[in-house]
Amino acid sequence: MDPKDIEAHFTRSDGSFLFARWGRPLSPIVFGVADETLSVVKGAFEAVCALSGHKMAETDPELGANVMVFFFRDWSELPEVPDLDRMIPDLKPLVERLEKADANQYRIFRFDEDGAIKACFIFLRMDENLSAVPADTLALSQVVQSMLLWSDTAFKDRSPLGQVENGAVILRPDIAGLLRAAYDPILPSMAQDPSHALRLFARLQADRPA
Repeated sequence: MDPKDIEAHFTRSDGSFLFARWGRPLSPIVFGVADETLSVVKGAFEAVCALSGHKMAETDPELGANVMVFFFRDWSELPEVPDLDRMIPDLKPLVERLEKADANQYRIFRFDEDGAIKACFIFLRMDENLSAVPADTLALSQVVQSMLLWSDTAFKDRSPLGQVENGAVILRPDIAGLLRAAYDPILPSMAQDPSHALRLFARLQADRPA
């Protein structure tokens, strides 16, 4: 990736640049899946956190769980989840918009006073398309997309995942490198200036093998 490529990953469709990473350890909880799928999702969080150098915790002292992953069949199920409308006050109009758009996934981020990510809600409507995706592939994709505040167009034309020769699905090396660079403790947890892409690029170059 060159600096322009990096900048594009955090430049939104309205032209604004916004980078944010987690400012606290991840404490995920998963709803609506069997135990075997639960272990796959949590394993994906553990793997991506290990790769990026970020941490996980059993609980978040403020929120309990700060990453909530919901698997369901229909958007109409969300308003029935106890207390979810308290965490997402505009839940009903949001569900109406997602139903109208026939969306099968959606992520909502919450931020702390410094602009770092402090919570993420991941909604996955298991329609025919998502149901056809292997659990490990779906989990890895969702975890990667929840680790940073990527642009809404970052993965529109190309997935953050790739395949190796044996058919296994892995995180693309360029995205893996960008994740490691993004979690360099020297860098701020939030940036709104496109020049931040240059700082990420410098970390990427330093991370390359000699």
